[in-house]
Amino acid sequence: MTAPVSTATSFEAFYRAERLRMLRYFGRRAGGDAAPDLVQEVFARLLRSGAFDRVERPQAYLTRIAQNLIIDGGRRKHRDPVIFSLFDEERNASSRPEQTWRIEAMDLFRLYRQTVRAMPPKTRRVFVMHRMRHLTYKEIAERLGVCIQTVEYHMMRALTLCRAAVAAQW
Repeated sequence: MTAPVSTATSFEAFYRAERLRMLRYFGRRAGGDAAPDLVQEVFARLLRSGAFDRVERPQAYLTRIAQNLIIDGGRRKHRDPVIFSLFDEERNASSRPEQTWRIEAMDLFRLYRQTVRAMPPKTRRVFVMHRMRHLTYKEIAERLGVCIQTVEYHMMRALTLCRAAVAAQW
């Protein structure tokens, strides 16, 4: 059922006159993001009710609809609270993450050992002395009779090989 032309014209004029007031009203009470949707709902309720032509003070009637809409929204939030829960891999996983981490660590260790075994002998020796025996570059240089720059070169070469092996694996 469509409204008569005169009613539609007067409702449009009423809408234009009251829209900004309703936007401010809802902006203060419900926030700027929700205000346009609530204004639309208020005017839709007024039009659906058929009371626009019958009421003496349509501004007051519109304000009462707006108040009721705010009250309804509050009741809905109280009755049906929205619960947001972020997905937490550690808590929501089907298998425990420690088990997955352990498997990945074993795979990485196996790859690491293969890579170290495949290194050239001097590079492997410098790498093992530094990483396994925790010797400083200076101590390694003294034991091998080389300069510190040579130790640095072999360490950089070993680390590059390890990074390449990991990158190729994953």
